[in-house]
Amino acid sequence: MTLVLKGVGKDFAARGRVIHALDGIDMSVCPGEFACIVGASGSGKSTLLSLIAGLAAPSRGEISVAGVPVTGPGPERGLVFQTGALYPWRTVERNVAFGLELLPLSKQDRAERVAWYLAEVGLTEHRTALPRQLSGGQRQRVAIARALACEPAVLLLDEPFGALDVQTKEDMQVFVRRVWQDTGTTVLMVTHDVEEALFLGQRVLVLASDPGRVATELRVDLPAERDLEVKRSPRFLALRSEVEDLVRAHHRAQLAT
Repeated sequence: MTLVLKGVGKDFAARGRVIHALDGIDMSVCPGEFACIVGASGSGKSTLLSLIAGLAAPSRGEISVAGVPVTGPGPERGLVFQTGALYPWRTVERNVAFGLELLPLSKQDRAERVAWYLAEVGLTEHRTALPRQLSGGQRQRVAIARALACEPAVLLLDEPFGALDVQTKEDMQVFVRRVWQDTGTTVLMVTHDVEEALFLGQRVLVLASDPGRVATELRVDLPAERDLEVKRSPRFLALRSEVEDLVRAHHRAQLAT
C-alpha cells in the first residue's frame, strides 16, 4: 500500500472541553489509485488531509507512506490547496521548480523536469508569467505541476477546485484525470462535491461526523476512460444519488445527537 492509516484520531481542546474531530480512521490507498473523500461540513475531511500531509500530528494512531511513518511534511507527499498557494513573486516555472530546489538534482535535470511538467499541464507558453497574470484555473494547474514535479508517492488534493466557476471546474476535472492517467501518481482528494468525487475517483470514502470516521466505502464502477458525458449516464446518476443520500443521512444523524 502507498498510504495506510491505522486507528487515527485527532482531538482539539476548546472552551474547556475536548472535541474529538476524528476517531478510529482505518483506511489505505493503493499505488496508482485515485481515491476521494466526501462528507458534510464538520466531518473532518480537511483535518484528515492535514494529518496525512504532516502539517499536524494525530492524537492517536499511525499514518505511513510506503511503510515509513509520517512525522511531518515530506517530499513523498505533494499537497495542493483550494487557493493553490503560489509564490506571487516567482514566475510559473520558478514556482514549479520550488520543491526541486530542495532535492539533490543537477540544474539541467531540474530544468528538464520543470519543462516536462509545464508541457503536461499546458503552460509552457506561460512559463515566464507571474501568478497574478494567470486565470484561476491556470494557477491551479501551476500548483498541481509544482506538487507533481517532486514526483511524490501520493498527491493530496484539498478541495482544489472549490473556488472556480462551474465551467473551469469541469475543465480542471478532465485535466486532473488525464494527468493522473499520464503520470500514474497515487491521488487522495478531499471534496464536498459528490459529482466531482465520482467523476474523478476509482473509490469514494464517505465520512460521518462527530467524530469524523469512515462510514462507507464505494467502488466507482464506471468506465476507466471517462469524459463529461458520463455524468449524464444512468449509472452515474444512480451513484450520485446513493452517495448524496449517505452523506445526508450521516449528517442528519449527527444533528440528531
